[in-house]
Amino acid sequence: MLLCVSASHKTASFELLERLSTQTTRIAPLIAAHDECVQGAVVVATCNRFEAYVDMDEPVTAASAVGLEAALLAIESATGVPAAELDGSYEVISGADVAAHLFSVASGLESVVVGEGEIAGQVRRALTEARSDGTTSGELERLFQRASETQRDVKNGTAIGRAGRSLVRLALDLADGRFADWSRLRVLLVGTGAYAAATLAALRDKGVEDITVHSPSGRGERFARKHGVAVADAEAFAHAARLSDLVITCTSAEHPVLDASVFTGVFDAPSPAARRLVIDLGLPRNVDPDVAGAPHTDLLDLETIRLHAPLEELQATDAARALVRDAVQRFTVVGERRTVTPAVVALRAHLLELMESEVARAQRRGDDGRTEQALRHLVGRLLHTPTTRAHTLAEQGRADEYVAALELLFDITVDDGEDDAAASPLAG
Repeated sequence: MLLCVSASHKTASFELLERLSTQTTRIAPLIAAHDECVQGAVVVATCNRFEAYVDMDEPVTAASAVGLEAALLAIESATGVPAAELDGSYEVISGADVAAHLFSVASGLESVVVGEGEIAGQVRRALTEARSDGTTSGELERLFQRASETQRDVKNGTAIGRAGRSLVRLALDLADGRFADWSRLRVLLVGTGAYAAATLAALRDKGVEDITVHSPSGRGERFARKHGVAVADAEAFAHAARLSDLVITCTSAEHPVLDASVFTGVFDAPSPAARRLVIDLGLPRNVDPDVAGAPHTDLLDLETIRLHAPLEELQATDAARALVRDAVQRFTVVGERRTVTPAVVALRAHLLELMESEVARAQRRGDDGRTEQALRHLVGRLLHTPTTRAHTLAEQGRADEYVAALELLFDITVDDGEDDAAASPLAG
């Protein structure tokens, strides 16, 4: 059984999400090690959400409760946020609804800005990290792979993929009203990761030419050479910040890299009448909130950006939602069929064993092969209807009836271990 414990911008404050994202220990391995009935775990952590996807051994009584306990204890161990403090800030999703949720998340339908593209890469990286930690399971692999496929279908087949805007571009759009001519701005970009590259591209689309980069981790020189911008080292950082009309931070630093002290004292901006803007895109936050009180300085952070994000209906399309629903239906059908696969394999093995016994008897009597051929054809015909019926019953949620019938009629004990299912060509 799949389970998702989700805290997002829809259920939790950015302050709490920031604390959840500050961790020195990976959470998925802690979840997976909680109990033997936990089959696997994948954690998706972004600036707008923190989600633990857990694969539970379904026959376990109260599997949902065990999975939730595993996630909450792991979160507390890795981040220091106790379960009691999370009350009311997360939701628990289970069963088929997990696929519907993740497919929507991966497609950008649950983001602050509906249709934003960064989340797709974050979902893929979460699976890669879980593989590295050895915490995936067959069902989680299938879930996340189908989520990425759905995201590509939504991106390529609907307007939402082409019209969606990232948080970076939304933040710059919110700043449009205060900058009459972007080409005359002095901009300081703090950070050198993928988000910084996306920010740089968005700035250039706005016409910005004077861009300086600073890296708290010392990677500024390489980024500057690659992208053709100026660089400010640690000693020049404060001066560059004071000279800038716009400062954008997007680093993975766990502590603020900019505070009000940088702007205290001499006002070095090109015009004393101007007000600089600081945009903080980091989570954890890169900018101390006291910057909002610094002279001639305004602060735009993720919390404020979220409040100005357009309503979902303005960007989400019926076509995108329909693609997600179709993908969830396919995922569910295949999953239900997989639940009955061990029973189909057991029936097939039972009939083949009987056939092989009769073939051996015929061969001892000197059969020329025609009896064997006839028996194989007969067994194939006999298996067709029970196999088709098994899949139909599974899709109706009645796989247990099929298993019970096999045990009653043929005294077949069904082994539902994954090894048998994976080895069978009938496994889906």
